[in-house]
Amino acid sequence: MEKTEKLTLRECLIGDRAFYRHVLVVVLPIIVQNTLTNVVSLLDNVMVGQVGTLPMSGVAVVGQLLFVYNLAVWGSTAGAGIFGAQFYGRGDMEGVRHTFRFKLLVALAITAAAIGLFLAAGPSLIGAYIAADTSPADAAATLQYAEGYLRIMLVGLVPFGLTQCYAGTLRESGQTVLPMKASMLAMVVNFIFNALLIFGIGPFPRMGVAGAAIATVLSRFVELAIVVVGAHRSSDRYPFLRGIYSSFAIPGALVRDILIRSTPLLANELMWGAGQAVLLQCYSVRGIQAVAALNICNTIAQIFNEVFLSLGNATAIVVGQELGADRLTGARRTAWRMITLSLTSCVIMGTLLALCSPYIPRIYNTEESIRLLATELICMAALCMPLYGFSNCAYFTLRSGGKTFITFLFDSCFTWAVSVPLAYGLSRFTGLNIVAIYLLVNGMDIVKCAIGFVLVKKGIWVKNIVKE
Repeated sequence: MEKTEKLTLRECLIGDRAFYRHVLVVVLPIIVQNTLTNVVSLLDNVMVGQVGTLPMSGVAVVGQLLFVYNLAVWGSTAGAGIFGAQFYGRGDMEGVRHTFRFKLLVALAITAAAIGLFLAAGPSLIGAYIAADTSPADAAATLQYAEGYLRIMLVGLVPFGLTQCYAGTLRESGQTVLPMKASMLAMVVNFIFNALLIFGIGPFPRMGVAGAAIATVLSRFVELAIVVVGAHRSSDRYPFLRGIYSSFAIPGALVRDILIRSTPLLANELMWGAGQAVLLQCYSVRGIQAVAALNICNTIAQIFNEVFLSLGNATAIVVGQELGADRLTGARRTAWRMITLSLTSCVIMGTLLALCSPYIPRIYNTEESIRLLATELICMAALCMPLYGFSNCAYFTLRSGGKTFITFLFDSCFTWAVSVPLAYGLSRFTGLNIVAIYLLVNGMDIVKCAIGFVLVKKGIWVKNIVKE
């Protein structure tokens, strides 16, 4: 076993060319894939926005609800992913197979539950986001657009869940190119059919938001097909997929260990996602214009956020592999270098986001007041980006060592204990506008950064959890 040793400040924060080359190989396909996904999401928003503000608001509400489902799938499979990265770092392919099978079973169960929930309670959940002072006609129209969009989008949950199982396992092994290619081709399909079905180009009917949903569902089936076929055709490159479906028997001890670490992650993602949904509901008290402006802000900011979000995922992979190989000093060093890289990227991307903020909202076909409000919110998001980047990288560092209960406290519990009560109080009991509320709520992430710094520095996460 490698013993940890004291590192100099420069060794902790700055890597050599080999380090950055390795990180680039892992993170660049993730950045490309996720950025293009968000660009297509932006184009979706713009296209739906051409139909009108109410359809755009209805789609935004459904998107927030489905985001909770997405987080549930990610959270339920993330615990197995911790083991997958460390198994791969140790060279244990059978261990990787077991983690994949676990992901598959859990993702399908969550997908079935989500479809049942949205079919039963979808209208009630959507109605909670429509402000009380919205006119009856606007409220009914928004609800109608949202319900129609949701019913079609439910078909795409199954391919989404299966794709996450494959793509996550490939990334944990450092193989990030195939998921990127699949996502890129799926996005092309999504964009083409968005244009055809939303606006009714050529022989295709003009379907509005329903067309946007059909295009998205179609693209998800395309993405799944490319990942599955491509992965199983390259068994030499992905040896852990050999015989992957020959058995679904998973060692009981491994299931227990994965559940111990997956349960806090699943709870964290569900609670964090629900927290974000409640935050949007708090903001929606300021009116339908606030919902539309926040939708524009979040869609645009997400594109710029992808660099630090992808670096967080890369942190889980490269640090997890170091831990699995029992290179504990290397894991510490890698974690701090990734945090430094994430912070640097946030300063650059945050500056670019602020510079673009007056111009990008103008591509939306909506009222000038909504565009101006979106610009102000985007500037606030750019200001807070370094806080997001540091806390995100600290979260994935702690998770790479299996400290999932601590990440649960660090992430979702913070959201419910601090962010949600603050947003609720400011939106209900003060006259502050939405921009000030947004800045105050998101600025509280500075507390998370301080906690994350202490936890990473203490090294409580430096642990090989797959060592026999």
